[in-house]
Parts: sequence; structure tokens; C-alpha cells
Amino acid sequence: MSRKGAISRAELFFDDGSFFSLLSQRVAINTGSRADDRKPGMLEYLEQEMIPSLETIDFKCRVVENPEEPCAPFLIAHRIEDETFPCILIYGHGDTVPGMDDKWKKGLSPFKLTKDGDLWYGRGAADNKGQHAINIAALECVIKEKKKLGFNVKVLIEMGEEAGSPGLHAICEREKKALKADVLIASDGPRIDPDTPTIFGGSRAVYNFDLSINLREGGHHSGNWGGLLANPGIILSHAIACMVDAKGKILIQALRPESIPPGIKKAIDKLTIKGEGGPKIDPQWGEPGLSSAQKVYGWSTLDVLAFECGDPSEPVNAIPPKAWARCHIRFLADSDPDTFLPAIRKHLDDHGFSMVKIEPVSNNYGLATRMDPENPWVKFTTASFKTTLEKSGNLDKDVAFLPNLGGTLPNDAFSHVLGLPTIWVPHSYGGCSQHAPNEHISEKITRQGLQLMTGLFWDLTENMHTLFKGE
Repeated sequence: MSRKGAISRAELFFDDGSFFSLLSQRVAINTGSRADDRKPGMLEYLEQEMIPSLETIDFKCRVVENPEEPCAPFLIAHRIEDETFPCILIYGHGDTVPGMDDKWKKGLSPFKLTKDGDLWYGRGAADNKGQHAINIAALECVIKEKKKLGFNVKVLIEMGEEAGSPGLHAICEREKKALKADVLIASDGPRIDPDTPTIFGGSRAVYNFDLSINLREGGHHSGNWGGLLANPGIILSHAIACMVDAKGKILIQALRPESIPPGIKKAIDKLTIKGEGGPKIDPQWGEPGLSSAQKVYGWSTLDVLAFECGDPSEPVNAIPPKAWARCHIRFLADSDPDTFLPAIRKHLDDHGFSMVKIEPVSNNYGLATRMDPENPWVKFTTASFKTTLEKSGNLDKDVAFLPNLGGTLPNDAFSHVLGLPTIWVPHSYGGCSQHAPNEHISEKITRQGLQLMTGLFWDLTENMHTLFKGE
């Protein structure tokens, strides 16, 4: 009965094909549908996969209806050894983006986990079925090795994260007692690079909004009316250009962070973004004077996601009557999203674009979050990972800590509603094609993830009470 023994169990679980088989069953369930009748697939994932798996390690489980989206139920489970013990909360989401079946490369299907070299392809393999499967499998290895934990565990699985987590904040508020814990330990998103184990403590948030101009009814012949009628596409493009410059610098002062706090900057400056497995970085894009890591983890961005003017699929020689753009802001914990639209409105008015209409988009995430690098949970998790890496012969491996992820997660449901410190450990990488055809996970990262999380849970069994008391 030892830490090494628990990690050996995790390694065997991967090496003998058991983890592949487990994930295959979960990938096979279509939880990416956007149809009105998608609830049966969501319930199948919870009731036929997650509940039986958790019940084998003595969790009591219940499915909870979503108060805002009936097709996205929740699973709440708990394993209580002693009501007086500290408790961790594990989170994951079982829903995925749609399969995009006809766009995968030859020989692959979104709902069949397929091995090709070091990569396992399947929808949800990286986002997020594979990631929470790693964490729960690691916990099971510790339980089987030690027979007890010395702390309690709760699990929350949602089925609506890809739709903006409708109902999550409400469930966390309503089920606050059932979800009461001392720390969140969860996994989503990518590592900073494939070879670097990564921890992050929060995430930037995203605020989506639409800009539109509607000048008249119908299009008019460009030969007869060109030069006489204002073109909404040209006006809207100039309106956007007054908000963000040609190299991505935000021009609205109220949308820009005042600065990067010194402690956060110190942590970010230890990071190097290599861009491995993803597209080539454009070094001149974004806020001038910042490193790539500072741009992603310490600054806000304003981006255009879509632009429509006329009929893009079948253009005709006419001045279009209207134009539309979907934009969004990725913002940091220091920013208040309630101030965004008033600031944009004033800026556009001041620059002569009062004809541009601004509307927020429903299902925006809430608040951005981040964690102080000096937080005891950060130090504890980092030390645990380094121990596991050293004992597995990876003496030169570093562990990266991000105060916040560049992307967006509903972390404020846990940090603000439940009041928890939040530790996220991603088991994927930037080139995994999540939200796209050919989504996959890496064998190397998956196996190492099982090792790291098993070591972390083992170390919690030995130190939870000391950590909980803050000693």
C-alpha cells in the first residue's frame, strides 16, 4: 500500500487497454446533438456510464433536472467517509459540440474512438469526456490501493457546457449544501504545450455582442445607386476599425486592463508559448509591448467572429441594405462586463457611428477568475506533480502555472457561487482539434495525466487535514 503502488495501478489501467475501452464507451454516446430531442443521449451518458462507474467506488448518485435547459441535466455524486473530513469537488462536462460526421478524415468517425499512432480520435476524447475520465480513474486507483482516502469527494457533471452552461450557476446556488467542499479539482482546456504539465487557477471570460446597421429596405442596383447610397458594410467595417486597430490593439480605453498586477506578471513571465501542434503565431498581432504569454494570460482581446453583408453565398451587383457582425471580448478578472456595452456605445457615438446598433448575445459566461500564484493549493499541486515526474525519471520536466486560462470556463460558478479555490489540470493540448473535426487526445499526455492525478490524490490522502487547516 503505497504512492508508487497507486500510480502503478494507474499505469496498468492505461497499458492494458482498460482506459481506452472505458473512453470508447463514452465517446460512442452522441452527446453533441443540438436537436430538441437530445435529452435521452444526455441521460444515457449520466445513467449508463457515469453512475455505474461512480457507484463501484461507493459514490451515491442522483440526476438533477436543469432549471434553465431541460435537455441538459446534471449529475451530483458524493462519497462521504466522515462528515468531519475535508472535501474536494470534481467537475466535468459530458456534452460535446456536434459530431460534424462528414468532415472527419477518412477512416475516422466522431462516435468511435480510433487509435492512429499516438493519437486517439473521437468526439469528446479531449473535451471533456477523456479529461474527467482521467481524474475519476486516478481517484479510483488511490481508493483501491489505500481502501480509504481520509477526505470526502463530490462530483458534478453537467451536460450543457458547450451551450454556455445554462443552469450551472443556478444549480450551484440551489445545491450549495450538497456541493459544499474545500477545493475544486477539475480538468478542461489545453496544456501550455504538449510536453509541459500545466495547472491553471481560473479563466478569462467571454462577452459576445452583435453590431448591426440597417439603412433601408432591400438592395439597390450598384450602377444606378453606387456613390449615392451609404453602404452599411463599409460603415460597419470602419466602426469596427475605430474599436480595434489593424494589428489587434483595443482602442476603447474602458475595455483595456489598467495593467498586469506584479504577482500575476511574475507568474506569466515564467511561461513560454511555443505554439506546438497549433497554427503559427503572428508575433506582431495584439497589444504591442507584451510577450505572447502576457497577451493570452494577462490581457484582454476584442475580436470579430463573423461578418455578413449582402448575400455572401451569391453576391449580386447591389448596394446591400444592412450589415451585421458578431464580436466578442475575452476579459480578465479585473474587468466588469456590465461596463462594456455603455463604453462601446459612447465610443461609437463619439466617432460618428451612432447608426450602429449594439446588442448583447444570450448565454454569455459570467465573470473572469484567476488565482494568486502564492495560493497554498497552487504550491501543493505543483510540488505533487514534480514529485511524480521525478519518480518517473522526468527530472528535467517543469510544471507551468497559469493564473488564468486564456480560454473561458464557467469557473465563477465554483469560485464565486460556491466560494472555492479552483485548481484546473488540463489533459490535452492546443492542437487537439476540439470543437472541430478530428478531435483527439494524446496517449503520452493521457498516461501522464493518470500518473499525475493519482499522485495528487494520494498526496491529498496524506496531507488533506494539514492543507485544510492552512498549516
